[in-house]
Amino acid sequence: MKLSRIALAGGVAASTVLLIAGPAAAHVSVQPVGEAAKGGYATLNFKVPNERDQASTVKLEVNFPADHPLSSVTPQAVPGWKIDISKSKLAKPLEVHGKKITEAVSKVTWTADEGEIAPGYFQQFPVSVGALPEDADQLVFKAIQTYDNKEVVRWIEEPTAGGEEPDSPAPVLKLTAAAEDGHGGGADGAKKTDDHKAADTDASAKESTTAASSSTSDTTARTLGIIGIVIGIGGIAFGVLAGRRRSA
Repeated sequence: MKLSRIALAGGVAASTVLLIAGPAAAHVSVQPVGEAAKGGYATLNFKVPNERDQASTVKLEVNFPADHPLSSVTPQAVPGWKIDISKSKLAKPLEVHGKKITEAVSKVTWTADEGEIAPGYFQQFPVSVGALPEDADQLVFKAIQTYDNKEVVRWIEEPTAGGEEPDSPAPVLKLTAAAEDGHGGGADGAKKTDDHKAADTDASAKESTTAASSSTSDTTARTLGIIGIVIGIGGIAFGVLAGRRRSA
C-alpha cells in the first residue's frame, strides 16, 4: 500500500514537472555559438520547436532590433528552406571599417520548401551577425511562427526586469562583456589570445636561451684570456731565469 502511494506521488510529481517544463521548452529561442561579446561578431542559432500535434511549422520570420541595427547579417543555408532577407534604411548611418552603412537587415524569413518541422521535432536556423552593440546588455528578436494549418504564433512579447515570463516571449540574446582586445569573437578571440600568449612565451624562451648563450660565451672568453695572460707571464719569467743562468 505504501509502495503504491509512493509510486502514485512520484508519477504525479513527474507529470507536474513535464507540464511545467513542456511549454517553456516550446518557445522560439536564440542562442550564440560560444559567446556573443559586445562589439564582436557571433553565430546565432534560432531554435524553433514544433509545439502542435496535428500541424507542421512551415515558416519563421525573425525581426532584427531597429534600435541596435547590425551591419552584417548572413544566414546559413538550411536544406529544404528558402531564405528571404529584408533591409530597411537607417535613420542614422553606421560607420564600419571606415565605410558608411545606410541600410541594415530588418527581417529574415525562412519558408519551408521540403523541410517543414513536423510534430515532435525542432529545427535550428543559423545566422552570422555583427558587429554587436557595445551599449546594450541584450538584443530582442521578435519572431513569428506559422503552421501549415494557417495558425500563426507571435513570439513578440518583451521580458520585463523582475517580471514574470510572458506567455509568448520574444527570443532574447544575452551579450557578454567585450573581449580585452576589443574585437569580441568568442572562441576565435580566445584562440587568438592563446596564440599570442604562446608566441610571447616562445619569444621569451628564445631571449633567455640567447642571453644564456651570450653569458656562456663571455665567461669562456674571459677564462681563455686569463689563461693566456698566465701563460704569457710564465713565459717571461722562464726567459728571465734562463738569461740569468747563462750570465752566471
